[in-house]
Amino acid sequence: MDRPPAMFIADSLGLDFLNSVATPVDTPVDWIDDGDGLIDWLAQAKLVPTDELHALRVGARPDELDKVADQARALREWFRGFVLEHAGRPLTAKALHELGPLNSLLERDEAFPQIVPRLGEEGLALQGMRRWRSPESLLLPVGEALAKFVCEEDFSNVKACEGHNCTMLFADHTHRRGRRWCVMAVCGNRAKQAAHRSRLKRAGSDGPRAAHPFTEP
Repeated sequence: MDRPPAMFIADSLGLDFLNSVATPVDTPVDWIDDGDGLIDWLAQAKLVPTDELHALRVGARPDELDKVADQARALREWFRGFVLEHAGRPLTAKALHELGPLNSLLERDEAFPQIVPRLGEEGLALQGMRRWRSPESLLLPVGEALAKFVCEEDFSNVKACEGHNCTMLFADHTHRRGRRWCVMAVCGNRAKQAAHRSRLKRAGSDGPRAAHPFTEP
């Protein structure tokens, strides 16, 4: 299936995962509607090394990857409900009891630190690694991104785009917290054009009416 490039506009990878299904320009797009879509989205999100994605794509049966995509979509919609429930105010420890599904996913992780050469310079560095034993391991970096969002983001900054029919969410990190659109060039401009047309229509309806040709002046 041909898909446009995934959109990473939320200023938060956790919210970008929620935006992996959206209606950017009239037509709904689900970037993870099957296994290939999930692989492509993870590659664009840079959540899984390219060589590991290739190995899993080659080694897995198509239905295995499709089943993992099913799980990813279920995780996405569960997390969307959690975010929408708590958006607009700081998250408190009382929300912990709602996060069981996410903690259960994190328990399956096989991440470990590894000493590696420091990139681009002399010396050594500690780098996080992960074992990719099965297609289901593709969900682990997604779970980590969601957990970081829960623990590090101020939910007061979570907003929905004000664009007509747009479903995208984002974290508003602007100076005055005045962001209204997912992408100004898309939803922002469409809103401006709609407002301009509305003003022209009002101006036309409020203007002087022409005299009826059969009435006396």
